[in-house]
Amino acid sequence: MTYCLGIVNRFGIVMAADSRTNAGVDYISAYKKLFDFSIPGERVILLCTSGNLSITQGVLAKLRRDIQQEEEVNLHTLPSLYDIANYIGNQSRAIQDQDRAWLERDKIDFQCSFLLGGQLPGEDPQLYLIYPQGNFIQATKETPFLQIGETKYGKPILDRTITGDTPLEAVAKCALLSIDSTMKSNISVGPPINLVMYKANSFAMHHTLQLRLGAPYLAKIRRYWEASLRQAFEAIPDIEWEHDLTDSQEDIFID
Repeated sequence: MTYCLGIVNRFGIVMAADSRTNAGVDYISAYKKLFDFSIPGERVILLCTSGNLSITQGVLAKLRRDIQQEEEVNLHTLPSLYDIANYIGNQSRAIQDQDRAWLERDKIDFQCSFLLGGQLPGEDPQLYLIYPQGNFIQATKETPFLQIGETKYGKPILDRTITGDTPLEAVAKCALLSIDSTMKSNISVGPPINLVMYKANSFAMHHTLQLRLGAPYLAKIRRYWEASLRQAFEAIPDIEWEHDLTDSQEDIFID
């Protein structure tokens, strides 16, 4: 399993991903899931992957090959991030269709998803979620974050914290806490964690980070977050119980 997320607002984009692909009792493997296809000074293209590893690697190989062979349509020639999302969706469908029969025969899940974030000249920073079927949705001001993989454990902090006006440094901290919360509750998500922060209209990646197992900063924010949660929990007012139940109500509880 995996967990990747992207967050976009008027200040820029933050994307983060874990690296775990298998979490068996005696076999744990890790592969990078956050990739940078940017051209410094011209366009920023960031991609996160989730799902069947052979399919996602096949899609990534096709994207790179199209660039290297200077195909007419590739990540560096398309005029908008929307067009890039559509192009990646088409490549994903093609690779899945190529291997579908063989994987289905052995009951292997062949689906994969992608998060695409970035900025092209003349556009605002954008974020897309590309589904296994190749179609996609775009993050909005009302819903500024998108997730793929094991999403449920890391979503509550995003729901309660992130807005379209959250400063980018705070967004990056929230992204790390979201992944750490997921790792705490699900062994199938784990380090190294890759994190990037892109400032709008800079067209350059100046903020990248990889946090490996035992990284001091990762341990520090986990301790601080857990202590803060306990403190907040202990400060919550006690429940105001209803003590004046009627006899009929008491009978209902007794039954």
